Amino acid sequence: MINKKLVKKGAALALALAITAPALAPAEVAAQNKFKVESVKFNGMKAPTTVDEMVKTYTNASVTVKYQNGKEKTFPLTYKTLFKSEDKVATVKGERVPAGTPIDVNGNPIVDPSSPEKKYFVSDAPDSNTILNPINGKLYMITHYEYQTVDAAGKSAYGLVPASMSLTELNQNSKTGELKAKSVKKIDFSAVNGLWIPCNGSLSPWNTHLGSEEYEPDARQFLDTQSKTRSQVETFAQFYFGDKSKANPYFYGFTPEITVDKKGKASVVKHYSTGRISHELAKVMPDNRTVYFGDDGGNTGLFMYVADKEKDLSAGTLYAAKFKQTGSENGGSGDLEWINLGHATDKEVEDIIKSGITFNDIFETSEVPAEGFTAIKQYSYGKIEYLKVKPGKEKAAAFLETRRYAAMLGATTEFNKMEGVTLNEKDRKLYLAISDQSKSMEKDPTGKDPADHIQLPKIKSGVTYELGLKKGQTDSKGKAIHSSYVAPSMHGLIVGEDLPKADAYGNTANVDKVANPDNLSYSEAMRTLFIGEDSGNHTNNYVWAYNVDTKELARILSVPAGAEATGLNAIDNRNNYAYIFSNFQHPGDEIADRSITAVNKDELLKAVDEQIGINKTGGIGYISGLPFFTKMSDAASKKSASK
Repeated sequence: MINKKLVKKGAALALALAITAPALAPAEVAAQNKFKVESVKFNGMKAPTTVDEMVKTYTNASVTVKYQNGKEKTFPLTYKTLFKSEDKVATVKGERVPAGTPIDVNGNPIVDPSSPEKKYFVSDAPDSNTILNPINGKLYMITHYEYQTVDAAGKSAYGLVPASMSLTELNQNSKTGELKAKSVKKIDFSAVNGLWIPCNGSLSPWNTHLGSEEYEPDARQFLDTQSKTRSQVETFAQFYFGDKSKANPYFYGFTPEITVDKKGKASVVKHYSTGRISHELAKVMPDNRTVYFGDDGGNTGLFMYVADKEKDLSAGTLYAAKFKQTGSENGGSGDLEWINLGHATDKEVEDIIKSGITFNDIFETSEVPAEGFTAIKQYSYGKIEYLKVKPGKEKAAAFLETRRYAAMLGATTEFNKMEGVTLNEKDRKLYLAISDQSKSMEKDPTGKDPADHIQLPKIKSGVTYELGLKKGQTDSKGKAIHSSYVAPSMHGLIVGEDLPKADAYGNTANVDKVANPDNLSYSEAMRTLFIGEDSGNHTNNYVWAYNVDTKELARILSVPAGAEATGLNAIDNRNNYAYIFSNFQHPGDEIADRSITAVNKDELLKAVDEQIGINKTGGIGYISGLPFFTKMSDAASKKSASK
């Protein structure tokens, strides 16, 4: 929710890598084929044990590559920082400002009114990193700045300050693969009414960035002028538009798509036809049409979108899953029935929003059970609602109140903290993170909830699920779903382990297992699923590597105490170099509340505050040291490739 990687000799680690590039002579091809990769194994690092280690973003893990000729080589890994969100590396209207500074509708940096010096806001929460394939010979990175934890006065600013993204042009050393920021610019969201809490993101198969807007503001509560939601959206509008009367909850909760042209200019659209939910990430399948979404929060749903045309998310059909539990072992399992919510175009939904529609224009409500009303419970409202869709408002309900409408049609809205989604294309597997398997995913002890589809064991440290993808599937009414990537079931793959009480470092989950999986990224080349933590159960959060063939799990990165590991992105090949990006956000957060005895907690807090700043900044960077294959300089050498 809220809250890594220079390549020393980095490479495109494709297991059947194109070592047979057309430019190579036949003799060179034959020589290089001898050094194809057979397997990649990450050798994990220990958890940090000293104050110094607990404050750093670091790795001392390594990766061992086994070649088809039987030789092996181990490469040490290190972490490289590109910049921090507080660094004045971004250029806004000719002025150097911090990378994490948001801009308003006119492109001006937004001032923190609580700052005595009237300094600009600086987000401490960098998230998604998408490294676009080269455009006109240039390499670009798009980064999310998810939110502002506190203002200058130390008061919560979460969701009150408009969010932002940056476009960084990267310099890449052609001999080493090392990356450096050449220029950083803020991306203009004025055409789509600004950006709301962007969590993770992904690279589309057509080389655009797909972002997210999570924790969409509740439109029903917005109508209460005294509500926290109303105040939040109006404060956001005042900062962004300079006019709180322009506040509209239906502006937010969608999938932004950012395109970078040959001149390095970014343009933005929002895909309203993908539905309005707590978007964590949109992941496109190999057909260029099917998309899966994480829906973060409590009492949320699992959604799938099938576009009408390839490489075009402006029109399509939206589906929601009904979970039919089949087991509770190893985290749990269930069959998925897909319910068709309807078809729409972006323009149709945008026109509905522009009409000034409100929640009360879409639904009739009752405070008690009543004939014709459907009882539901979903994330944004948090309690049982009795709703009836007004005649002719089905499309508005489906695409502006997606989770509510899905629940009314019988879909499951009982998932808790559904986070990242990623794809293993070769094996046709989708991976889905449930960060905290508790609350709505447990059996309802009261028997009063409208539905109780999910009755799984409580695992506060979460579960990473695997979903097989198949063709020839039908929806809940027996109609064909026009996609070859439909998930008929899901089952637990990697399960966290809760501890009965905190250990000496304040961990309430086994430190040698994944706790609270959030960001997921899969490397086809390395046959490895990478997992970044957003853990309240680990004092330091980690990035893990899970080999899908050997089932071995290795810790490969530690971020500062209290920080979340975000922006995870495993990249197999950018100009023949491989990277694993990972950021950190909100360092030091909630450490004061932990029971820590193994080190002096006051010294730890002081060190975080002095070396980084508690909730003041976040870091953008990547893991360095991945091996280099395409030129074979380290694999072909008798000295460097040793058994």
